[in-house]
Amino acid sequence: MPQYGILFFNVYKNHIKGEIMLEFNQWFFVLLANFLVLLFVLNLILFQPLAKIMKEREGATTGALDEAQSLTRKKDEAVARMNAELSAARNMAKAAFDTLKEQGQSAQKETLSKAEAQALTMIEQARKELRAEAEKARAALKADIEKFSEEIVRKLVKA
Repeated sequence: MPQYGILFFNVYKNHIKGEIMLEFNQWFFVLLANFLVLLFVLNLILFQPLAKIMKEREGATTGALDEAQSLTRKKDEAVARMNAELSAARNMAKAAFDTLKEQGQSAQKETLSKAEAQALTMIEQARKELRAEAEKARAALKADIEKFSEEIVRKLVKA
């Protein structure tokens, strides 16, 4: 039977059945002890510090993400508060504008009505003055008509 020697076990191939059989020798336990010691030493020197560093990184990353989410939340709240304040200020400005507009329109109407009343008073006064002047002119014309008619009658009688 051919034999393939490896340090801690021998491999035999059964040519009849085609199976491989393992045979453990004295080196198996030496290599197992060496592996366990190496595993323990590497755990202390390499694996635990790496795990600690990875845990710290994960903690820092998680902390940074939490802080970023917190800051985003605060930003969103501040933007919402600012938008609410802007909306309130716009509403107040619109209300003030509407109030001032109504006051201006009422003052304009009042001024127009005063001006219209004053214009009507002036027109009525002018009409009275025109009537008075017309009456004076009529009276003067009547007096002149009587004078002219007497003069015409006199000229006609003389002629």
